[in-house]
Amino acid sequence: GNIEILNLNLKPGNTLKVKGKILADTLGFSINLGYSSRDLALHFNPRFNESVIVCNSKCSDSWQKEHRDHHLSFFRGCTVKFFIEMLSDKFRVKLPDGHEVCFPNRHSYHKINFISIMGGFKLISFKL
Repeated sequence: GNIEILNLNLKPGNTLKVKGKILADTLGFSINLGYSSRDLALHFNPRFNESVIVCNSKCSDSWQKEHRDHHLSFFRGCTVKFFIEMLSDKFRVKLPDGHEVCFPNRHSYHKINFISIMGGFKLISFKL
């Protein structure tokens, strides 16, 4: 099931902890942070069919340039925890094995109100 939260209040210096189970039959999932589904500061999108983590941003419903990280250290069917740290100039996503995926804060957002989790990820808990 997809989840959207509209009053997150994530600010630079905050870390969001997201824990969930990756569905066994999924092609992937995404964790999206921004102002709305049309304006995203971070689209974190592991794709198992490509063995890659795609990060991107969206402005006025238009996708921007993708960043691809081939360090896919988790797999379908497992329970994972991600730490998403918002800094003034970037987002740092710590993967379960300690590897970090960094993505620039292209829109210079100072506050993130919107989060959505979509695709084959069953949320267990999240904490700001």
